[in-house]
Amino acid sequence: MATHKLLTALKSSAPALGAWVTFPGSIHARTVAQASPHLSWLMIDCEHGLISLNPGAIETIQAIEGSSSNPPSSIVRIPATGINGTDTGLGWQIKYALDAGARGVMVPMVGSAQKAKEIVDEARFPPVGRRGFGSPFTHGIWNVDASEYLQSANNSVQVWVQIESQEGMQNVEEIARVEGVDALFIGPYDLSISHGLPPPSPDPHPDAEKLIQRIKEVAHAAGKKCVMFCTNGDQAAKRAKEGFDMVSVVQYYRYGRH
Repeated sequence: MATHKLLTALKSSAPALGAWVTFPGSIHARTVAQASPHLSWLMIDCEHGLISLNPGAIETIQAIEGSSSNPPSSIVRIPATGINGTDTGLGWQIKYALDAGARGVMVPMVGSAQKAKEIVDEARFPPVGRRGFGSPFTHGIWNVDASEYLQSANNSVQVWVQIESQEGMQNVEEIARVEGVDALFIGPYDLSISHGLPPPSPDPHPDAEKLIQRIKEVAHAAGKKCVMFCTNGDQAAKRAKEGFDMVSVVQYYRYGRH
């Protein structure tokens, strides 16, 4: 059975704790993966981080996989955007990330249920989706044989979509209802500025906070998980108490925090 640490963590009542990997290099990835046994997922940021999708993602994934006998699950944030119906190589980016062995993908700027459905189609094998099968390496990274991977990947691969635009908020209920979407991810910075609000400093503006809570409510009503990006430990503890299913727990260099 193809499984991974995040799937196990999501079966408990406690939130699944994660961290960001933004710099390339196996030593950096391995260090983050070994930072705490409580980390159940790592976000490999190929959108705003400095990691290339090819070959950076697979090198980072393999470094994480080799960090312990039960490493955090690698989720790849692909560079593509789904806003306003545009497609900037969405399909091949998802295919590459998953063939590289990622336990899941996250797609930024998802604004419609149609785009969410396209993402699911690219991430799932037939008959659920249209993902192609053929990589000789993926199942080995998952430590299963090819048949096991093919049979269980549709239930094991995580698909996260980011709600961070006015369009995404307008369509959040329809997006959450798309079968095959596992989680809605909240990016509080783009969510804030897309609504004409100041970015978090470090906490969101009260009006942005209302949007954040709304996304969580919609996700849970649809039976989906909700992921919250945090920039420090205090925020992470607060969001965990509020019922977010997954939270990032470390400070993020991109916003001047070390």
